[in-house]
Amino acid sequence: MAQKPSLPKGTRDFGPAQMLKRNYILNAIRSVFKKYGFLPLETPAMENLSTLTGKYGDEGDQLLFRILNTGDYLSKTQPADYEAGSKALTSKIAEKGLKYDLTVPFARYVVMNQHDIAFPFRRYQIQPVWRADRPQKGRYREFYQCDADIIGTNSLISEAELMCMVHEVFERLNFNDFSVSISNRKVLEGMAEVLNASEQFSTFCVILDKLDKIGQERVFEELSKIGITPNALTQLDNMLSLSGANSEKLEALKVLLADSEAGITGINELADTFSYIEKLGLTSHKLVFDPTLARGLSYYTGTIYEVKPTSVKMGTITAGGRYDNLTGIFGLKDVSGVGISFGIDRIYDTLEEMNLYPEDNQDTTRLLITNFDQESADYALGLLAKFRAAGINSELYPDSAKLKKQMSYANKKGIPFCLMVGSREIETGEFVLKNMSTGEQSTLDTDSLIKELSSSQ
Repeated sequence: MAQKPSLPKGTRDFGPAQMLKRNYILNAIRSVFKKYGFLPLETPAMENLSTLTGKYGDEGDQLLFRILNTGDYLSKTQPADYEAGSKALTSKIAEKGLKYDLTVPFARYVVMNQHDIAFPFRRYQIQPVWRADRPQKGRYREFYQCDADIIGTNSLISEAELMCMVHEVFERLNFNDFSVSISNRKVLEGMAEVLNASEQFSTFCVILDKLDKIGQERVFEELSKIGITPNALTQLDNMLSLSGANSEKLEALKVLLADSEAGITGINELADTFSYIEKLGLTSHKLVFDPTLARGLSYYTGTIYEVKPTSVKMGTITAGGRYDNLTGIFGLKDVSGVGISFGIDRIYDTLEEMNLYPEDNQDTTRLLITNFDQESADYALGLLAKFRAAGINSELYPDSAKLKKQMSYANKKGIPFCLMVGSREIETGEFVLKNMSTGEQSTLDTDSLIKELSSSQ
């Protein structure tokens, strides 16, 4: 009995129709990356676990896909390893893992190639990553990230450029229903310091990051369990109740965090970033300072931001931040970087739900030439070469077949034009071009056809 084919949970196939939409997104993102001076880079699907572990926090480490060593992977284990539990055993049987994101492998690349790189180094990277997460809407185990990073400069102009890129990418995708939350890890450090929670900063951030999911009341309950006092929670409530323009929020928070040097530094960095954004010509009501923004990844040290749709229920579709010493883990200290990651799978689902894909995709076949018999096929091959040389996506129906079958093929594939090539057309040098959406037909010679089809692209 034949085995029924299936896919691992959290993964998907993408047929031609889906790939055309994905490429539409990727082309928009890639064009903006290039426009802003970023260069392409790729790193392997797998990395040494020593590269990956300890960079994403405890939760991230648990979501790493580990790869069993080749050969007899149990040969180096002892009975005591099994008794010690899965963590001890895994270190003996798996030395590599699938990459969790693109940033840590990028930092590893920078360190290994530091003498060949011109700093500041701008790179973009579009590749799949893997996380052993529970699959659900908008959350997959294999998904693509589209990253752009600037490493080797502390300048906050970089943050401002990334914010401009977000708006430009979504403008190219005709997607306007989004909001950008922006904050700074130093602001979070200041909040924790004022609340006497500095020693539990990581836990404080993890709990605060749940605000959207479980609400303020339950977040405060969890914070009280780790020792945050009622008085401190009242102070936190004041910090979370800020209103007005971004500049007004920053000024109000500056008063609340007056006793924290880190907090004031973070506020000043945000004020400078907003100033640079304005100088770059971006005035957007979508960009909102949100002091509750925590971002789970532990390597962020400065500005952090995330983008969410406002008219459909979907998680974060774009995010990133400043990391001051990620390369230091690999031996290259004091090199600051800032990056952004577009989650193409969630962007894909968002545009799909909002029906924002263009009806006419220019990457598809534009013209089908019919095939009635050997004579018409032989003649059509010459036409096919001319159309393709003119940059018109064209194909010849490969077999002699009834016109109805060929028209059905064109409709099913979404080909907008069909060209009739029969003995009469060969004799006159004029061909019938049919618009498949309107049904209109026109008779044109070869040069006129090329002009007509080129103008319609």
